Amino acid sequence: MTSAERALGTLRDMIMGGDLAPGARLGEVELADRLGVSRTPVREALSRLAAEGLVEITPNRGARVATWTLAELEGVFELRSVLEPQLTAYAVPNATPADVEELDDLARRMVDTGCPGPRQDLDALVPLNRAFHDRLVALAAHPTLATALAAAIHPPIVRRNFLTYDEASLRRSLGHHGEIVAAFRAGDPGWARAVMTSHIANARAVMVRAARLQTARGEDTA
Repeated sequence: MTSAERALGTLRDMIMGGDLAPGARLGEVELADRLGVSRTPVREALSRLAAEGLVEITPNRGARVATWTLAELEGVFELRSVLEPQLTAYAVPNATPADVEELDDLARRMVDTGCPGPRQDLDALVPLNRAFHDRLVALAAHPTLATALAAAIHPPIVRRNFLTYDEASLRRSLGHHGEIVAAFRAGDPGWARAVMTSHIANARAVMVRAARLQTARGEDTA
């Protein structure tokens, strides 16, 4: 693994994990010292992260962790509410029994990991959630919609969902995954589409409410 690849992985983890907050300035010299590398791999890593939507680079002002306005956040969920339910419906007839069992296992692990209580681990919940949703997209076998969805989803927003949820919203979100599995077992694309629509609406309500509160306080949205 090259220095640039190590810097990329470390910085991505720091952003995703919240160690580098939305809007935080990303100075090449400071990051190079912190990571124990030269400025060149840091510069390459920041360019890659900018392409992923995790970093914003402004000429003559440098780089910072990406932030989103309320309008941008609403736009993300507007796109997801159109694309993801349709992809989920497309996935249903393509799913084998083994695929359904894989989705069921992920849904159960998310409940075990994400339900409020002493064993809750939201950091571990994020990759499980991503694996579940990625599997739905793969099963849909619709590259055009998949590419559009990938451009609409920002990983820090997904992670922030789980940090922002109140208990009722989180339990509702976790329950949606199980119901999507039930729709797959029934071979019902319409049911799967409807549950995914509710799933996105639940996340949107939580995130937009939190963003409006932040905007009212004059804070960054992320």
